[in-house]
Amino acid sequence: MTVVDDAASTPLADGTDRDASATHGDGLLGRLGTAAARRFRLTLVLWLAVLGGLGVLAPKAMTDLAGAGWQADGSQSVQVRQLAEQHFGGAASSALQVVVHTDGKPVSDPGVQAVIAKATAILRSDARVADVVPPQAGSTVSRDGHTAILLAGAKADPNDMVRAADDLKGPLAGLSADGVQVTATGASVLWSDFNAANHSAMLHSEIMSWPVTMVILVIAFGSIVAAGLPLLLTVSGLAASAGALVLLNHLTPVSIWAMNFAMMFALALGIDYALFLVVRFRAALARHGNPLQAVAETMDTAGKAVALSGATVLVSLSAVMLVPVPAFRSMAAGIMLAVIFVLGATLTLLPAVLGRLGHKVDGGRLPWAKKAAEIESEEAAGSPMFARWGERLWRHPFRYGLPALAVLLALAAPLLGLRTSMPSITVVPKDASARVGYTQVQQAFGPGMPGTLQIIAPAAEADAVRAVATATPGIAAVTPAAPAADGSGLAMVQAVPTVDPSDKALGATVDKLRADLPPEAKVGGAAVENLDLQHALNAKTPLVLGVVLTLGFVLLLVALRAPLAALAGTLTSLLSTAAAFGVARLVFQDGHGSGLLGFTPQGFLDGWAPVFFFAMIFAIAMDYTVFLLASAKEHFELTGDPKRAVTEALRHSGRVVFAAAAVMVAVFFTFSLSGPLPPKEMGIVLGVAVFLDAALIRLVLLPVLLRLLGRSAWSCPRWLARILPNMRFSH
Repeated sequence: MTVVDDAASTPLADGTDRDASATHGDGLLGRLGTAAARRFRLTLVLWLAVLGGLGVLAPKAMTDLAGAGWQADGSQSVQVRQLAEQHFGGAASSALQVVVHTDGKPVSDPGVQAVIAKATAILRSDARVADVVPPQAGSTVSRDGHTAILLAGAKADPNDMVRAADDLKGPLAGLSADGVQVTATGASVLWSDFNAANHSAMLHSEIMSWPVTMVILVIAFGSIVAAGLPLLLTVSGLAASAGALVLLNHLTPVSIWAMNFAMMFALALGIDYALFLVVRFRAALARHGNPLQAVAETMDTAGKAVALSGATVLVSLSAVMLVPVPAFRSMAAGIMLAVIFVLGATLTLLPAVLGRLGHKVDGGRLPWAKKAAEIESEEAAGSPMFARWGERLWRHPFRYGLPALAVLLALAAPLLGLRTSMPSITVVPKDASARVGYTQVQQAFGPGMPGTLQIIAPAAEADAVRAVATATPGIAAVTPAAPAADGSGLAMVQAVPTVDPSDKALGATVDKLRADLPPEAKVGGAAVENLDLQHALNAKTPLVLGVVLTLGFVLLLVALRAPLAALAGTLTSLLSTAAAFGVARLVFQDGHGSGLLGFTPQGFLDGWAPVFFFAMIFAIAMDYTVFLLASAKEHFELTGDPKRAVTEALRHSGRVVFAAAAVMVAVFFTFSLSGPLPPKEMGIVLGVAVFLDAALIRLVLLPVLLRLLGRSAWSCPRWLARILPNMRFSH
């Protein structure tokens, strides 16, 4: 940015500086871009070193990153799991369960016992497995004698137990034969199946999105070379961030989902930033003819907008760190790393390449595309279509603004009835090991058996714990207390609920238990960990939303020196987010369109979606906000005319916003074609949000608000102007 001493500039009545409209020398980013372009070989070598060093580690991301982490740190259920790992032979929520089911002969048959013995040997051969408890009559052998459960205790942390499930579920399933079916299940196997199914679906969707992306980019640029530049940023950001995640994983467990989201954001932002800079470069090149001068102007104007956009994305995602969930924090860290590397490549590698290419940026021109000179001339003049649209909005703000607002409010209205909960077993495929075993356990032992509660208390209070659990509504059976073998003085009581783990009635049962049990007793289990996680998410959601909105507004205020314009940009971003979640409620909670999309509605939106998707949507929405407002601010600095600010912003930025949004909508909607439910939720929510934000807010509602605010949109109180740095977007 270019910071000017306030004492050296004379503020106008509206609070802007008198010299703000004057052209100035290259600012920091202009000098950085020019230096990178002049030292092309050095810039390229440095980036190759970074990509080589981190890229070598990138392939390990698929195997080294963590599989679990979906827990509320510090919650009572996590404490129970840790106590079970330490004092009860690993009989924790992360333990493996192996279901042996027969169609004919009972599990006591010698042939079935031989299969159980082989399964036990496989489990004991893995160093991550602690005690292996054989089936027990009356508890883990069904009444009809056709289903038995082996319990393999957890000797490693939850992430390693998910990896153990990855390794063991195949060999265990291989024991199935002659009417005997062997299936691994339990929370660790569920996460193993969940991660595998979703990773495969997301990878498939990403592969599908590449051809669509390339087509849109070629149409937008009319040139193969120019269309390939966004991919340069994407590959650079993705390779570097993947390697960095592997390194980070050595310090703290990083969720495999961090890689998935980093890949998606590297693609989306790489395209956005390259579009904005390349379009501006071609326009500057048409005016000056000198590639280095064009690079300087591009980086001093569009480069500042990109830097501000990147900062806004980072700030929005950093708020997710407030949620005490390791998987959330590592996913946010993964996206932030991708943004940092893409931003670094945009501000250094891209200007270096543009400076070297010069007029060759239009190389590989397609037969139907315009000649390079005509393209550059049009870039310099801006888009006539969006210029006419800007004039129309200025003349008739209410004609277009009110319908856009009405549509957004109508779509946002269903948000009031949105329900959230943690995903049920139906989020994994029907033939997944965890789901097959889960179904067999329910059929043999009752609906609540997969969600068995674990209660750990001092051994002296074991009888009181059993009495309370037995008397609690919603509990079908209570096991005898099992004292810890290590002499810790603790005992574990297990209680089987009457309902499926995903039934909302289970929450009331757990609350009742916790209220009535002795103070030192703690209630846990896999199902309770989900409940505690949902509670933590609900508790932190208002804080995250508030922090994201506040920091987003502050960043815009610092950059624009215009409180009303910054407020308009922030509030309209919130409106598109609300509308996207309203659509999510109609689709995923109420089931509208579920047949077309190929899923069975759960009756709620997955509990992790509001916090995480809000931060992602707001980051993307502010991305477009920054592009439009930075362009408007630039033209207001040059002319002092609020009308020219709006119309010229649409002339020069409208096509970029439209093309970038088209790419992102195409990318996100490919995820809605994936098999598992979570990628569908992500694809629909993010795709709808980007579409609404670009079509109704950035290209309609925000320009209308700037029209209605007039000069006051860009005014700044004198006292505030003295505090804020003077960042200029004009060149």
